[in-house]
Amino acid sequence: MHFVIMGCGRVGSSLAQEIEGRGHSVAVIDQNPDAFRRLPADFSGKKVTGVGFDRDTLVQAGIEDTYAFAAVSDGDNSNILSARVVRETYGVDNVVARIYDPHRAEIYQRLGIPTVATVRWTADQVLRRMLPLGFTDEYRDPSGTVRLAQIEYHRRWVGRPVLGIERATGARVAFVTRYSSAILPTPDVVLQENDVLHLLMAADRSAEIERILTAAPSAEED
Repeated sequence: MHFVIMGCGRVGSSLAQEIEGRGHSVAVIDQNPDAFRRLPADFSGKKVTGVGFDRDTLVQAGIEDTYAFAAVSDGDNSNILSARVVRETYGVDNVVARIYDPHRAEIYQRLGIPTVATVRWTADQVLRRMLPLGFTDEYRDPSGTVRLAQIEYHRRWVGRPVLGIERATGARVAFVTRYSSAILPTPDVVLQENDVLHLLMAADRSAEIERILTAAPSAEED
């Protein structure tokens, strides 16, 4: 498959190398030709000088045959404009834009442009390491109604069936990460110490579910 990335900073160059390393073709767009120095000498993808919302630049990068597009430059406006042009003009469904302003990111997320809010993501990661319990967002659907989150839990949930957590919370256990491997929930999967729990839930029930899991199970759940 072919991928197009706008922005050859640390994120863009890393994405390009990762995608090419998986056997796909990739084109990188940046308005500063010096930015391509971040790519390794053996990088075989296209290096296109220009901006990601310019149609000639996009065509040169192979946008008409691309599977996915990522706008990860250091400008919010450029990233959003490029993502919209690629989706609306060239019909590419798989687009993502990096946005520094979290409030703006929420707006575009609801408009159907998947975004990565850099400030929020960084804050979430720092908080996750500072606070003993709570949620870390991993995905929200464009409407903002469904949330996939990594959640900490009280130690007394360890040793209990994962499906029992679903009954207690009304949420869906999407998967459990154990020793860096993902496990899909089945009736015989029991939560073990150091497991990472990933839940799918209605966003408006997040606070309630957090209260349930960050407290010890009740007598009824025993």
